[in-house]
Amino acid sequence: MFKRSRKQSLPEGPVTEEVLRGWLVEHLAGRVNIGVDEVDTAASFESYGLDSRAAVQVSGALEKLVERRLSPALLYEHPNIDALTGFLAKELRLTGQAG
Repeated sequence: MFKRSRKQSLPEGPVTEEVLRGWLVEHLAGRVNIGVDEVDTAASFESYGLDSRAAVQVSGALEKLVERRLSPALLYEHPNIDALTGFLAKELRLTGQAG
């Protein structure tokens, strides 16, 4: 159904809210084979066709970025990039801008 996303490297430096949002946009764009400029961060993950298996895979990849265990249901609990980024920024006490 979806092409396997190409291996996305993890950003260097501290994870900020901005870095996290950018990573999610790039990861989603690669997963559904669209340009990053086509990703609407307020649109639901479901609207991009992410099923439960893909959601768990994204959650797993996200764990590597934030270096913390995350719930596999994270993308259902926070159904778009804006909501997920906001939750993780608060939960992980991330700053807004890259330093």
